[in-house]
Amino acid sequence: MTDQEYLDKAEALLRAVELSCDRINEESDADLDNQRVGGMITLTFSNRSQIIINLQKPLQEVWLAARAGGFHYRHDGQAWMDTKGQGEFFDNLSRFATEQSGIALRFSS
Repeated sequence: MTDQEYLDKAEALLRAVELSCDRINEESDADLDNQRVGGMITLTFSNRSQIIINLQKPLQEVWLAARAGGFHYRHDGQAWMDTKGQGEFFDNLSRFATEQSGIALRFSS
């Protein structure tokens, strides 16, 4: 994948996370705060726990840090998949956010 293709796909992922946060806040009492600075989004839950998503441009990866650990995702042509076989980005983000917030949360592309 070219650098521009990576940036386009990564930007679409970050935008999808932001749109999911807006939808979650409209449809639930999750009180999910999201702040974006450049290629990084910090999600903060009402219990003050956080999930951090950031772009790793030189590696063409997206990294996610949650209470469950740190995860690296690379686009496989179809979706952002964990580099160690631990699943798809949005499925994992949904699971980690649900675990940390105590409320069922669903993120989607």
